[in-house]
Amino acid sequence: MKIHAAWALALLFTASCAGGGGASLMTSPAKGTRFARFEAGGAVSYGIVEGDRVRALTGDLFGKWNPTDRTYTLSEVKILTPVPPSGKVLALAGNFLSHLGGAEPFKKPEIFFKLPTSLVPHGADVVIPPGTEDVHYEAEEVVVIGKRAKNVPQDQAMGHVFGVTAGNDISARDWQKGDRQWWRAKGSDTFGPVGPFILTGVNYDDLELVLRLNGEVKQKERTKDHLFKIAETVSFVSRHVTLEPGDLIFMGTPQKTTPIKPGDVMEVELEGVGVLRNKVAAAP
Repeated sequence: MKIHAAWALALLFTASCAGGGGASLMTSPAKGTRFARFEAGGAVSYGIVEGDRVRALTGDLFGKWNPTDRTYTLSEVKILTPVPPSGKVLALAGNFLSHLGGAEPFKKPEIFFKLPTSLVPHGADVVIPPGTEDVHYEAEEVVVIGKRAKNVPQDQAMGHVFGVTAGNDISARDWQKGDRQWWRAKGSDTFGPVGPFILTGVNYDDLELVLRLNGEVKQKERTKDHLFKIAETVSFVSRHVTLEPGDLIFMGTPQKTTPIKPGDVMEVELEGVGVLRNKVAAAP
């Protein structure tokens, strides 16, 4: 019997989970596996992306799950944020040397929080709220936590990572500079596009990250240039904040950014994940 490669990998993964609680995370598939969270027929499911189709799963993506025989074309489902917008959303500042503009690099990961309500999926509008005149894109790799992490040593941290997705840390620069806290500059509604898929089973610390604005490349760098890699970041965060399955960590943006305006189309492409596309709109 011929089984699609991704489905075969799913069966192997399911078998590895059967012996105990919590997900046994995939770390070595040759080409990686992509997962989608989607809505079809009014029901929300996770699925394995197989070319231009998605195969629905049952169970808990971060625990025990099984593939089903239900498949859909990607064009007939609604792609949702890769995780429900209810967990913690953390982000790194200044994690690429190319973004620092000559400033001295940080000595430890500099973390701030975005709000879960800032998260929007592929295809959703980014809405510029009233009162800001200088909103920028920020292409980023986003870590998806798959296993509870508290006081995790760095050499064990990747065992708590389920995969990565693409993100766009929308930032109101005037509020960022003028406010004491970044709660609205980074956390306003729609300021956290993520998706379209979660990628697992590759070297997350060496993926190409690209942002295109209206088709023109504005940012392009590899994640190997992160000043603080994923394992170090997850370990550091876990010493202060307990990470839970479905929590997200935005890993920082490279190079310079420029303003966006209503009508612009932003595309963040993270190697292996796919293209996260969002249009900019003005507030009503």
